[in-house]
Amino acid sequence: MRLPRRNFMSGAAALGFGAAYGLQLRPAHAQLALGDIKLDVVSDGSLTLPGSFIFEPMPQDELLPILKRLGQSAEVLTPPCNVTLMRQGDRTVLFDAGSGSDFSPNSGILLDSLDALDVSAEDITDIVFTHAHPDHLWGILDDFDDPLFTNAKYMIGKTEWDYWLNPNTVDEIGDARTAFAVGAKRRLEMIEDQIEFFNDGDEIMAGVVARATLGHTPGHMAIEVRQGSESVMILGDCIGNDHIAFARPEWLSGSDQDPETAAATRLSLMDQLSHEKTRVIGFHLTDNGLGYVEKATDGYAFVTET
Repeated sequence: MRLPRRNFMSGAAALGFGAAYGLQLRPAHAQLALGDIKLDVVSDGSLTLPGSFIFEPMPQDELLPILKRLGQSAEVLTPPCNVTLMRQGDRTVLFDAGSGSDFSPNSGILLDSLDALDVSAEDITDIVFTHAHPDHLWGILDDFDDPLFTNAKYMIGKTEWDYWLNPNTVDEIGDARTAFAVGAKRRLEMIEDQIEFFNDGDEIMAGVVARATLGHTPGHMAIEVRQGSESVMILGDCIGNDHIAFARPEWLSGSDQDPETAAATRLSLMDQLSHEKTRVIGFHLTDNGLGYVEKATDGYAFVTET
């Protein structure tokens, strides 16, 4: 597929919540086809969080000049939330379910975005989770705390499921993420009868393969969608932002639950993606989240496809 325009973008990142800011709804802001597979990247809004959520463990004397060069504030991050919709045959699949109405004042607009494509919650046949953080999971419930996607079956990595269902997780995850653990366990228990598990390398449906990308959470999975010679990697949060994650992938990030493992994952994955020139969709990458990883003189760069 032709790459129409290339922009080395600065952007925003990761997950969290905070004060609202101006939001422009663009329900279907990227589309592509792989044979008979149609992918739409739709918006669940955005998040706002303090820069320290990601930047605190990083060497500040090196960090600040990079952020200045990229036009990224060190104080406030405003990452988009890009949900991927896949349609093939009689399957209508969401990769992650957004945050719903209970997490961040800027997010929770996934249903409106789907409606613009004439897709309703009842049309969704499958939901595949990259991981179980709030902005990827909490959207499975409606405003009355009932399951929203009534005709869907759910899929999640077995390691991720075991982690969030472990009763010890809430005590071990740390105060800043206690609500994450409580919310994940409650929601996952509500869909326990409709859940299927997968592991690294499993083909979870035709042309859709799970790839272990651990560190952001203990069982985080990226999802590769492939048909013929074309493929796209749905990253989730294993590459969480398009500035420091690319410029210094080896640096530890405060957004990751296991920062050392997450950094090793980023380095390995970026080397692979840049070498293979694989198209990617990043949940929190700038604008529509669709683009390429390119090796730069110093680190890597996110090259958007628009």
